[in-house]
Amino acid sequence: MRCAFYPGSFDPPTLGHRDIIRRGLNLFDRLVIGIGIHPSKAPMFTDAERAAMLREELADLGGEGQAEVTLFSGLTVDAARQHGAQFLLRGLRDASDLGYEMQLAGTNRQLAPDVETVFLAASPGTAHITATLVRQIAKLGGDVSHFVPPAVLRCINAKVKAG
Repeated sequence: MRCAFYPGSFDPPTLGHRDIIRRGLNLFDRLVIGIGIHPSKAPMFTDAERAAMLREELADLGGEGQAEVTLFSGLTVDAARQHGAQFLLRGLRDASDLGYEMQLAGTNRQLAPDVETVFLAASPGTAHITATLVRQIAKLGGDVSHFVPPAVLRCINAKVKAG
């Protein structure tokens, strides 16, 4: 069974994340989406909110039985191993992502030679989307409907409205 671990902050989940998840479901027998918990960061959404949004996306994609959402802290390769993953799934938006991701892949390879990194190039319609920009635009009252799935948009609008 080919199992991949797809790590990220997913704050919030974007159409780019959804695209990588959808494609990962087609490539792997099992997909574990790992939400990285970083105590020093102040995310827009709580861990539970991000997990709920990702679970809703999985249900919409029909991947509930094939995938799971989990929280993790510490090393990504340790979390991947804990979930029985032989692969790390990473998305690449552009050349600047490639440089950083290659450093991570090399480091992870040394830490865990049994866990292979697989890169998926962003689909043309999602390559410009970052969660950071989505958060900034939303906080400034801009329309982020072109960057996130409808269920995530509802969560963003509720969060921004609540202040």
